[in-house]
Amino acid sequence: MKKILLASASLFALSALAPASAADLAARPYTKAPVAVASIYNWSGFYIGANAGGASSHNCWDVNNIAGIPGPDTAEGCHNATGAVVGGQIGYRWQSTNWVFGLEAQGDWANLKGSNTSLVLAPLVNETKIDAIGLFTGQVGYAWNNVLWYVKGGAAVTHAKYNGTVVGVVLDSASETRWGGAVGTGLEFGFAPNWSVAIEYDHLFMGKRNNSFTVLGFNDRIDNIKQDVDMGTVRLNYTFGGPVVARY
Repeated sequence: MKKILLASASLFALSALAPASAADLAARPYTKAPVAVASIYNWSGFYIGANAGGASSHNCWDVNNIAGIPGPDTAEGCHNATGAVVGGQIGYRWQSTNWVFGLEAQGDWANLKGSNTSLVLAPLVNETKIDAIGLFTGQVGYAWNNVLWYVKGGAAVTHAKYNGTVVGVVLDSASETRWGGAVGTGLEFGFAPNWSVAIEYDHLFMGKRNNSFTVLGFNDRIDNIKQDVDMGTVRLNYTFGGPVVARY
């Protein structure tokens, strides 16, 4: 009986002390939630990249001199010289709020070929081959974080070779480096720190130029050739800068 009374008294004492012990415990300190961190893509900095795609050049030939005898421009016909382009670009961009400004130089190897039978000198076939294209442009764009839409404009240069052939044999030829203007637009996506990919369209206004054709070292005709170029490329850029981290 004494053992039962002692056990009961012990349980009563422990139950009485428990609330007091709980009350003596210190309250858990308040911990502030971690600050959220947002990654904001920064388009500023120097960049270098590669591009590849296709292009089409529309060329219209007008003969105005045959064997040294001048005459009015007489249409020989038009053709499209089409093919692949591949090359690289280098530039610099700076960003102010959402606006992005830049300067860029681009150079591409090209393999644009086309031909048509002359409407004046048949069976002569006039052939165009453009083997190089260059662009020197300024850019203005608007960025939605890592997405950039831009327009561009400036100078363009092409190198072209022209042949007059009969049954596949070259009769006369000419070549030139031609300067003109360019406008374009593109949409670029930053998919990783420093890396971005873009699609771009450019139109080159190359104007009209006289070209003197020679056969065995002698000038046999002069053609006034009008040329323009449409280019579509996919571009991959690496920017020496990349995204910055902003806290809010």
